[in-house]
Amino acid sequence: MRFVVGVDGGGTRTRAVILDDRGVELGRAEARGRVATAESPRGAAEAVAAAVRAAAERARVDLPGLVLWAGLAGAGRDDVRDAVRSELAGTGLARDVHVGTDVEAAFHDAFGDGPGLLLIAGTGSIGWGRAADGRIDRVGGWGERLGDEGSGYAIGLDALRAVVRASDGRDPATRMSPAVLAACGMEDASDLVGWIERAAKSDVAALVPIVVDAAARLDPAAAAIVERAVAALDRHVATLLERAGPHTEPLRLVLWGGLIAEGGPLRSAVREAVQRHALVLSDAGVDPPRGAARLALGLLAEARR
Repeated sequence: MRFVVGVDGGGTRTRAVILDDRGVELGRAEARGRVATAESPRGAAEAVAAAVRAAAERARVDLPGLVLWAGLAGAGRDDVRDAVRSELAGTGLARDVHVGTDVEAAFHDAFGDGPGLLLIAGTGSIGWGRAADGRIDRVGGWGERLGDEGSGYAIGLDALRAVVRASDGRDPATRMSPAVLAACGMEDASDLVGWIERAAKSDVAALVPIVVDAAARLDPAAAAIVERAVAALDRHVATLLERAGPHTEPLRLVLWGGLIAEGGPLRSAVREAVQRHALVLSDAGVDPPRGAARLALGLLAEARR
């Protein structure tokens, strides 16, 4: 059977989808995640291989596929993509292997080859857009040290900072303190110094519900953190719109990621903030591994011409 494979991989999970050459889904599966790096590309490649082999088993097809397109967190640089592609080339997963970013896969599922804006806010944050004339632009996505404003990591880090400031009296007491300490398994704010050095990004982002709950209870520190996060994400959208102009008609915006997708804790606030812009807010869901598989189908179609 002629088929292609699409993969969406992040730090938490890696998902694979198999489509036949007409675009019909044959099977999908999930494996553990690994962020792609140039220094250690094998971990991400192994995660991709595990997900693809499980999907092939469910689809009852024999590898290799015709084309594999893997959208991976961390693969925004050429050296990372090349390193992971080299590792995948010898796995027998597909005859033709391509590596891009998870954001590209999500964007393609949302918009195909057409124009639109995609705002992603989960553990990290990034905005991605394509203008009506085909120009592609991005905003944010600079990682936890230089950016990721409005992300789960940024919100969690702000909560930790608020707790330690309240602990030594620079700021008033906050409702977040006991809940944050309990979530981190610590007894005193001073213990957070060691905790943050050991914590993964996902551990810090896991503090978001505490912040949102405290903000809903009118805690000033928590409310300020949420307000700052929403303003940062709104700024992503405003900047993308400005760069994508001039506009003959409003672009469509899709919100994605654990914070702002359907049911996300910041979705309502971000929706309200971005509605002041000249755009069309879409409620369409996003399936990044399907987007990656459709990119693979596009490459297969090009090869046939």
